[in-house]
Amino acid sequence: MSNPTNGRLISLDVLRGFVMFWIMSGEHIIHALAKAAPIPIFIWMSSQLHHAEWNGITFYDMIFPVFLFVAGVSMPFSFEKKMSLAGVKTPQELPSSEKRKIYLSMLRRTCILLVLGFIVNGLLRFDGFDHTRFASVLGRIGLAWFFAGIIYLNFDFKKQLIWFFGILIGYYVAMKWIPVPDFGAGVLTKEGSLEGYIDRLFLPGRLHSTVYDPEGIFSTLPAISTALLGVFIGTFLKAKCPFSIKVKLLLMTLTAVVLIIAGLIWDINFPINKHLWTSSFVCFVGGFSILFFVFFYVIIDLLGFQKWAFPLVLIGSNSILIYIAAEGSVDFKHTADYVFGGLIQYTSIAWQPFFTALSVTVVQLLLLYFLYKKKWFLKI
Repeated sequence: MSNPTNGRLISLDVLRGFVMFWIMSGEHIIHALAKAAPIPIFIWMSSQLHHAEWNGITFYDMIFPVFLFVAGVSMPFSFEKKMSLAGVKTPQELPSSEKRKIYLSMLRRTCILLVLGFIVNGLLRFDGFDHTRFASVLGRIGLAWFFAGIIYLNFDFKKQLIWFFGILIGYYVAMKWIPVPDFGAGVLTKEGSLEGYIDRLFLPGRLHSTVYDPEGIFSTLPAISTALLGVFIGTFLKAKCPFSIKVKLLLMTLTAVVLIIAGLIWDINFPINKHLWTSSFVCFVGGFSILFFVFFYVIIDLLGFQKWAFPLVLIGSNSILIYIAAEGSVDFKHTADYVFGGLIQYTSIAWQPFFTALSVTVVQLLLLYFLYKKKWFLKI
């Protein structure tokens, strides 16, 4: 196996596309399939495409952190050209003038993601300040990526690890030991958690779940560690070291297993919970994020089996755009009904929702293909 880390990793686009597919329309296909053909495997798949009600985890809970992890993996590769031009080997050695430019670029990207998150939440409906939700998925991606980038640019690997573990342990200590008025310390419920209390105190506008927000203020801190974990993998993969690519893959896989086990052990005292983005959640999903990446990296970049994944490349190369569109900015179902509705009406009534959901995916992919051929990408 050769190591193709000198160029763009197609596997990152594919993995981005894989997780985004389920958000944009894939979940509706599986839910409809489970109703039309209620066999155990389809029913199980459908159950995995819902968020866990509180503690616990499903596949759907992994989508957001995997996307953030991928953003972290991309970071060392995105700064590689700047380091080469500056004649330095590490981002910490970049001149202050160059770092200032990077900081401004990162800040701009974060602000754009925050604003786009507001828009996805309905800011332009002008329902009033109190009815607008300001926390968002895109906002958390922007903030976690930004602070992970600051750490990456200013601290060597050992200190980055200290930040990673320090954030996770610090979040655990705060959530377990800092008392919340009327509830006390360590009450990890929607109303009683420190995260929910901080949201109610400081997060303006409408909270997603009235008493807390799953993309709230305090739970953004451990999300930084999720992004940092991706940075570690990206740095390790592109590093020039005596390890062969096979050894690197083995070490990444072992790291993933250790993180999953650590998450399960930590779950005993600090439950795996996506809503609170608990430290055990970061470890457990971080392990699976590495496994997902290793799988796609081997199949796509090392073995070169890429043609089958072209639809995922279409999604992954314009992931932010399709997310914003699928979250309500574009009525894909209306277009799909207009184009395919005449054919779908002749299918069995039980299967019509499935074919309708499938037609939405076809319309979305056609749009993404058009944008791809035109080389129109939403780059932030």
